[in-house]
Amino acid sequence: MPIVEAERKGSPVGPPAFKSRKDKRQAVRFTANARWKITEKGRLLLPKIGALRVLWSRTLPSTPATVTVIKDSAGRYFASFVIETDPDTDAQHWPVGEVAGREVGLDMGLTHFAVLDNGEKVTSPRFLRRAEKKLKKLQREHSRKQKGSKNKEKSRLRLARQHAKVADARHAFHHQLSSKLIREHQAVHAETLNVKGLARGKLAKSIHDAGWSSFLDMLSYKAKRYGRDFQRTGRRFPSSQRCSNPACHHIDGPKPLNIRTWACPACGTIHDRDTNAARNTLQEGQRMRAMVAEGRAETENACGAPVRPGTQSRHSAMKQEATESHTSRAA
Repeated sequence: MPIVEAERKGSPVGPPAFKSRKDKRQAVRFTANARWKITEKGRLLLPKIGALRVLWSRTLPSTPATVTVIKDSAGRYFASFVIETDPDTDAQHWPVGEVAGREVGLDMGLTHFAVLDNGEKVTSPRFLRRAEKKLKKLQREHSRKQKGSKNKEKSRLRLARQHAKVADARHAFHHQLSSKLIREHQAVHAETLNVKGLARGKLAKSIHDAGWSSFLDMLSYKAKRYGRDFQRTGRRFPSSQRCSNPACHHIDGPKPLNIRTWACPACGTIHDRDTNAARNTLQEGQRMRAMVAEGRAETENACGAPVRPGTQSRHSAMKQEATESHTSRAA
């Protein structure tokens, strides 16, 4: 049988690169065989290095299996531990009974980072835009330094630290908002965004600054960890085009971004663009969640199911007629 090489999905990647001392990011992993340990005074004892002072961000719930020491491009060191957690203990951290029946729909944007179905709007911090002036100044200073000099490395370090501040602030904002939504709701419904496609236009910097993918990933793993439900609607679902009135659901077609409010031509309801999209996301997420709970597919036209009206009935009638004919012949 001939061997057929399968093509890898996604963007093309290059060959693997070996680690180099010149890389600005370094990491080393110590397993249990390396005989590392955490001392009684809270220090990290590593072989051939010694006892290191650690600023602990949290208490370890169990004995770690491995530790990875990471040095980032800004010259900061981090210790990452691999531990085993108890899912039941994590689920009891935020009891589900306290938020039973509370669901929320989200609409992601740039003017407002997230809009909830109740009309609450979370302002986008725009961390990169706020630090852009200082970053430009540091970038100009770095480009004027002589290549290979010590001043070049010092300017690179200052620039990397400023970028790290922006990334850390964005990361903290995502954690705080995602934890708040998961803690206060039983189910969170969000839209599926084509971030890679949206980032090809003029708003690429603002889209990357928002960090939607990172935020949605946090919602996904926190919902799984604390016993919540996280549902994403389909990418083609017209959340901004459909009327959220349950008695209407008229689709009015696409609208430019400068239109923030619109009136439904079918029922006359006046909608805020973002709030209406969040309500549609909530309704679609509830529908998909109900279908999954009943064991059905997410769409009515599942693979292999008849889509033409009357096909199933004609097929059943023909099958029943053939059975009756076979039974009469046997008699």
